[in-house]
Amino acid sequence: MARYETVADYVAALPDTRRATTDALLPIVEGALPGAGAIWHGHPTWGLGAKPGQSPVCYVKAYSSYVTLGFWRGRALTDPSGRLEPGAREMAQVRLRSPEDVDSTLFTDWLSQARDLEG
Repeated sequence: MARYETVADYVAALPDTRRATTDALLPIVEGALPGAGAIWHGHPTWGLGAKPGQSPVCYVKAYSSYVTLGFWRGRALTDPSGRLEPGAREMAQVRLRSPEDVDSTLFTDWLSQARDLEG
């Protein structure tokens, strides 16, 4: 597995199709959690603690055909869209196959809820 020092390094290494999706997504995440992004477990993670991985709120992880926006306490989020897929324990995520799948209003709401749960 490649090792990245920063979120920008991670994004720069993505294929064009995944990078276009992250380019649409990351400004929304950074708007909700400014300066809180770091590489943790090999992919970008945003948290409220002093170090990466402390009080994690969300993560972005690229796969071969999609990008995931995931939340540590995602099952506790209100999701009128039904787009969040449950994951392990309390987690939930949404799969984004293209920049068109990025919903600024919906994701800003999720990020605000997730931040409040951890704060």
